[in-house]
Amino acid sequence: MSGIGVNSPVAKYPVSASGRLESFPVRGAFAHPAVPRLARQAAADRGLWLSMRALDRQLTAMPCHLYQIRLVHSASRRAFPGERLWRASQLAAAATVRFLRARNREGYDVYFRPYAGDYNAGYILLDLDGSPPSVLERMRAQDHSPCAVVETSPGNLQAWIRVGTQPLPARVATVIAQHLAHLYRADRASAEGRHLGRLAGFTNQKPHRRLPSGLPPWVRVWQAVGGIASQGPALVEGATRQAARQPLAGLGLAGAHRSAAAGRTLPPAATPGSAAPIYQAWLHRLRIPQRFPHPDWSVADLWIAKEMLRQGTSGAAVTEMLRDASPQFPRHHADPEDYLRRTLARAMAELAGSAAEPPEWPGFPAVPGPLGPAPVALCGRPAAASRGQSQPAYGVLTS
Repeated sequence: MSGIGVNSPVAKYPVSASGRLESFPVRGAFAHPAVPRLARQAAADRGLWLSMRALDRQLTAMPCHLYQIRLVHSASRRAFPGERLWRASQLAAAATVRFLRARNREGYDVYFRPYAGDYNAGYILLDLDGSPPSVLERMRAQDHSPCAVVETSPGNLQAWIRVGTQPLPARVATVIAQHLAHLYRADRASAEGRHLGRLAGFTNQKPHRRLPSGLPPWVRVWQAVGGIASQGPALVEGATRQAARQPLAGLGLAGAHRSAAAGRTLPPAATPGSAAPIYQAWLHRLRIPQRFPHPDWSVADLWIAKEMLRQGTSGAAVTEMLRDASPQFPRHHADPEDYLRRTLARAMAELAGSAAEPPEWPGFPAVPGPLGPAPVALCGRPAAASRGQSQPAYGVLTS
């Protein structure tokens, strides 16, 4: 009879004489000394198994037809070229997880979200950094039970709340996210309808999140129960009514700053005097000053132009905004008007390319699956991709 607490042997991983699972052969457990290369392979296999197990738990609690993956380097804040869409079976495949683990070891953080194009897939992310675990009890008591909770570093949690099975307009999802963030004192800057969260099974590479040992903390599954929150349909209904009561065209200049801060469009008739505060509101909404002490203003212009176009602002209004409010404009540009035209054209091209299926990106593994070769790129290939250079991650990321 096995002793109390003894784990049953698991095929594929070495076990000690007592039957406990080991990541490295123990002296005396085998008749012959272990070969170092095989020992290293066993440890690597166990790490791969742990990553796959954590990832599978999170995906099982958050079912969706497709998932978007984004890799962002913790030091440079530049994205690995391309963004990918994977089905759960493809994302959980060993080849995909090995690729993501390799990039993670190189300093890339792994972000993801259930994907529904320009819509929200029915999942709301709350960034609960620094909140006590008791906040989860409050959420359950209010019938806002998360379907999945991950610990991104010790004491920092991210909660995913499923509010329905149908895709939501991004604006409606943002209203829900802002309401829940206010209710549970979550990060308001991360309360956005299509925000990306951490994928479990990988490490948090941000330097200020390092453990006392100097190692990066693992992103762990704290809770994975699945299901729709009891108050989810009510949240959707209330947010839909609230969004309908706030027509974008009727906003005056006094509400323009609040509109940008809340993720809505810029009124087409904005005057030069109103452009600067709206530009600053978008900077803080995208957390550019917080993440980049000395930002590249050309990149910031592109990010803001893209988000404003996504929210329905006209191209002419975006161009006027950049001309009047971009810091120190025209800066070093020899032809400022050509710069504005190119920035707007690139922003439009990237938004239009999100619905297309461009050629495969170099570096991402193609995982066979029901959709054929996967994954599928979301955005058009940046000019620098062919030269092997990384590109910034357009959009808002979590901590």
